[in-house]
Amino acid sequence: MKIGIVGNYGNDNNGDEAILLSIIKQVTATFDISHSDLTVFSNNPKQTATRYGVTSFPLYYKNGNAVKTFMKTYSNNKQIVKTFDLLIIGGGGILMDLYRREAPLFGSYAMMAKNSRVPYIVYGCGAGPLHTGLGKWFIRYMCKNADSVSVRDPESMELLRSIGVKEPVRIIGDPAFSLRGENSREPSKAPVNIGVTAVPYYHAGYWPEEDVSRYEDYVEGMAKNLDHLAEHHNVNINFFATKFPQDADVTKDIQAKMTHADKTSILDKNLLPDQILEITAQQDIVIGTRLHSLILATCTETPVMAISYHPKVHDFMKLADLERFAFPISEMNQDRTLFLEAFNEMKGSWTETADRTKELSIRLYEEAMKGTDQFRNAIKK
Repeated sequence: MKIGIVGNYGNDNNGDEAILLSIIKQVTATFDISHSDLTVFSNNPKQTATRYGVTSFPLYYKNGNAVKTFMKTYSNNKQIVKTFDLLIIGGGGILMDLYRREAPLFGSYAMMAKNSRVPYIVYGCGAGPLHTGLGKWFIRYMCKNADSVSVRDPESMELLRSIGVKEPVRIIGDPAFSLRGENSREPSKAPVNIGVTAVPYYHAGYWPEEDVSRYEDYVEGMAKNLDHLAEHHNVNINFFATKFPQDADVTKDIQAKMTHADKTSILDKNLLPDQILEITAQQDIVIGTRLHSLILATCTETPVMAISYHPKVHDFMKLADLERFAFPISEMNQDRTLFLEAFNEMKGSWTETADRTKELSIRLYEEAMKGTDQFRNAIKK
């Protein structure tokens, strides 16, 4: 049996790598096959092949303009896709056109599979933003011809419905929730270690468009809120990154603006998913901007707060019934008490906070594992 996986992998975004790791584990367990039976299309095929023991090919082939790149990618990779018994498109927030390439790129793999009569599924993805007519067309095409479609949150399903997707869409949560149990965590008596992730919000080195004032406002707001927390509680603030080095660079900017920088540390390393799980298991609370820092923290039963830089972060916190601990990124510099007030609420009922987080972790794991029947059903047909 030969199975292909395509998503935003091999891009040094270890949130996406956590998704890939989880899908590989789910697929190999479901069909009792080896990693050598898997092919992953990746931004860095050599790294992906070495890291996971799979076969890997380039996700796309640059060839001048976007149209030529699309045609070359389709021509080259269709020859590989047609050898599969199943193609898995997912997970991650790939059903979008924010960066313009995503919808046509992943839609092209749906075309490869359909035209090769290979069953494919859309698995545990996030949808949005979707603004262009071309992007919406590709996503509708992808869903229309898939054997089955699942997304990670209700908002993604609603967005697909709003652009005209008529096929059944399941909500299974993020595949990375299946990594629960990779690291055990003993609940602490009180919260002391606070893990923090940041994102290069409107920074030229990462964001589609630069806005220096918005970036500086966000960094200053993070610094103020962390300082205010440190002034009122004896905490250790531990910065770590899920996309390296961009996220680590942001934390250095935040640290530089803090009065209580002496209470902070920066883990300036490219952390793989297993290492991120180890880090989140060592924290009492994770204040996450990156979605998968929140997801992996939940896998290790670590309570979370969120800075909502993207709708997907708020959607996760809503799914987890934690909206009161989610703070819009635009408000970070308007109120320095956001982290402190949330921390006080968590600490004030710390045993209950730990119990609720454990229950959430179990529930989201079970939901993620239900999605594996998509694999079986697609192969049966």
